[in-house]
Amino acid sequence: MKFTCQKTELVQALQIVSKAAASKPQMPVLSGIYLKAEQNQLELQATDYEIGIICHIEAEVEEAGTIVLSSRYFQEVTRSLPGETVSFDYDAAAQITRITSASANFQLMNMPANEFPTITQLTGTLSFTIKDNILKDLIKKTAFACSTDEARPVFTGCLLEVGESAVTMVATNTHRLAFKKENLDNLNGSIKIIIPARILSELQRIMVSEIPEEVKIICTYNQISFAFDNLYLTSRLIEGQFPDYHRVIPTDFKTRVTLETAAFLAAVDRVSLIARAGEYNVIRLEFGAGQVHIFSNNPEIGQAEENVPAVIDGPDVNIAFNAKYVTDVLKTITSEQFYFSLNQTLNPAAIREMDNELFIYIVTPVRTAH
Repeated sequence: MKFTCQKTELVQALQIVSKAAASKPQMPVLSGIYLKAEQNQLELQATDYEIGIICHIEAEVEEAGTIVLSSRYFQEVTRSLPGETVSFDYDAAAQITRITSASANFQLMNMPANEFPTITQLTGTLSFTIKDNILKDLIKKTAFACSTDEARPVFTGCLLEVGESAVTMVATNTHRLAFKKENLDNLNGSIKIIIPARILSELQRIMVSEIPEEVKIICTYNQISFAFDNLYLTSRLIEGQFPDYHRVIPTDFKTRVTLETAAFLAAVDRVSLIARAGEYNVIRLEFGAGQVHIFSNNPEIGQAEENVPAVIDGPDVNIAFNAKYVTDVLKTITSEQFYFSLNQTLNPAAIREMDNELFIYIVTPVRTAH
């Protein structure tokens, strides 16, 4: 096996693919990157059996072949190389790969390529295409609300519902819930699956095209794949029953508050500096008299308060929240203003973007002594 490729393209491909390499592998080869060179193309693969990523880049291939190199050392070496191009030459007898770039020469030991569980393309029960900017928005508006508690796996992923000319994504950690819907006209069939937040976060990070492009999604009842540009990602799905989110979303609210997104986010961020040291990161919000009074108190540190102008339609409300649960969603909102909809002190509240009925965020208040 012998080939040459551009260093920048290889570094980018390794950054993406290495996310799927196992850090604590069941078998050593899973901590490696699988390389396959043929027909002026280099294919890179990594998998930990939970997720798998394939990336293709252009290469000048003198001799076709396959090798597996340690993900960690392969990345570190490649990033440090001085030249614009990188050449690889595999010595089968010595089981080493020689890597050269400008004045630098490295030799890396190989792992057995025949032991690597190469990723096969998924064929599924349902497939559809979606623009990457729409998919990114679905993920951005929901995945942050997932739980990180592995003891309750169902809540560490996003529910994806496909059907009735719409795609819906929902995430919850039982204290908050994010719901985002997109109407699509190329759907054929329906499915309900739970996708791990980990794969969605990786997907969001690598969809960087400035011009919207199609992502082909294939679903089965235990796996999902995403294919676009020169990338292919596959992931196991989370087994279990996602809760009925319709029951969590209140049907009406007595008070609706209109706020400036940037001003309110900045104020909550400042006031919550005092609250962050506490276990529940609690801020109190007092809605009334054309403003929101934001207050936090920690007996060991001090207190903070700030007023933000607001348009309030309905009765005054005093309510407390985990500050992070408020700022997290505000960072995803693109409209200059948003709606904060409330009922009573201990009832869930809702946050919506201006002029967007396809997104809603529900947050449960915190019970306080005041």
